Amino acid sequence: MTQPPKGSAAPPGRGAPTMPSVPAQSGPPGGPPVPLTGSGAPRNVPPAPGAPPRRTAWAEGVDRLRAAATTEPGRLRIIGAVLALLVVAFGAVTAWQMTERSAAAGNVLHSSQPLSASAADIYRSLADANTAASSGFLAGGEETKASRDRYEEDIRTAAAKLITAANSSEPGSPSARTISQLNELLPEYKGLIERARANNRQGYPLGGAYLRYANDKMQHDMLPRAEQLYNRENQRLNADYADAKPYPWAAIVLGLVALGALAWAQRRNYRRTNRVLNQGMAAASAASLVVLLWLTVGHTVARSGLNESYDHGVRSLNVLHRAQIASLKARGNENLTLVSRGAETKTLADGKTTVDLYDYNFDQDMKALTKGLAVAADLADDPAGEKPVQAATANMKVWKQRHREARTADNDGKYQLALDRVIGSTDKKPTGDCFDGVDKNLKYALTHEESEFQQAASDGLGAMTGLPLGAAVLAVLAAAGAVFGVGRRLSEYR
Repeated sequence: MTQPPKGSAAPPGRGAPTMPSVPAQSGPPGGPPVPLTGSGAPRNVPPAPGAPPRRTAWAEGVDRLRAAATTEPGRLRIIGAVLALLVVAFGAVTAWQMTERSAAAGNVLHSSQPLSASAADIYRSLADANTAASSGFLAGGEETKASRDRYEEDIRTAAAKLITAANSSEPGSPSARTISQLNELLPEYKGLIERARANNRQGYPLGGAYLRYANDKMQHDMLPRAEQLYNRENQRLNADYADAKPYPWAAIVLGLVALGALAWAQRRNYRRTNRVLNQGMAAASAASLVVLLWLTVGHTVARSGLNESYDHGVRSLNVLHRAQIASLKARGNENLTLVSRGAETKTLADGKTTVDLYDYNFDQDMKALTKGLAVAADLADDPAGEKPVQAATANMKVWKQRHREARTADNDGKYQLALDRVIGSTDKKPTGDCFDGVDKNLKYALTHEESEFQQAASDGLGAMTGLPLGAAVLAVLAAAGAVFGVGRRLSEYR
């Protein structure tokens, strides 16, 4: 077979297959082989010995920032960004803190204090209903329409206030459970009172037993729960005060830092350009100063108003509410002293002396009333608040004197005379007139203190009005002014 001559190409389709040519890899003679590139190149090849390590994006960013800081335009851009960030942060923190304090002050005025007053009204209405029921019982079959109407009005008021409190309480909360319990006990109490009246009208002694049982349910089951509700609402009110009054120190400190940074930037600009005023940064400083002054002065005024509303409003209201409750309980116990006629007794701490239970409770309630009126007189800060408290104190002193006369008559066996001294007509100078005088004057004092609270709390809330939104808007304007001022300086390098 004829062989192709040396150096000639083999014919197509015959002979050994041809191999694709591989491009030569460049590299130093005798050096290590250079890896192939493309799809056949190995992945995750470690860097050659002695090569610098790969850098992170953070490190590269820091290097770029350092490089920018070596030039004046770069430094100006950094300064502008920092100033804008500080001013915006100041505005955001101010808006956040003042929004929280404004909301808490609004709760004080519109939510927690009205609910606390409603809880006090529930207690007062229940205690007054019990007093009216016992007064009507003493009148026997001649119960007056005024006494009956007063009892019914108190029951309706208590029921309405319980509905309001239930709508305002959180489901499943302790207050909601207490309200539910009072709603269950109120019909039971009314039923006992109606049985007492029915038996009393027919002259049955069983009426007195029903009345005492109703009084026990009121004194031991209903009023303690009403007091729990009142105390919880007062705690809620105090929590709202605690949230509304603290100074916004974070915003104040941040505002001072922002103003200091703006002052430093303007001084730096003056030293490099000899220009006294940079309009953008001056506007930013003015806006930041306005926010800081508004924040400091506004919150100081608001805090003062809230303190005033608490010291001369809430504190006085609490004392007056408790004094009114003490007078109502004292009147009820005074009536029950004549109803029970010694059927309920109490042994004193010495273990020997036995006294009438209701007369003993009357003395304790009068002590609480005396102390409450003295504290209320000290808290009253104007004649309009002092006069009704002084009048109630005078009524209380006469009440004590007439009560002693009634007890003396009852102990001497003169029951009708004692009854006349307690529920008789006006010409017989009964203790009921004194009680009515105390109750009426305490209502006047409560109305006055409620008005003072409303005025002071409204002033406190008004001092915060618009501050969160105004701070945010001015902070944005201040940031824009800082950026504009730096931009004017940058334009000189173009």
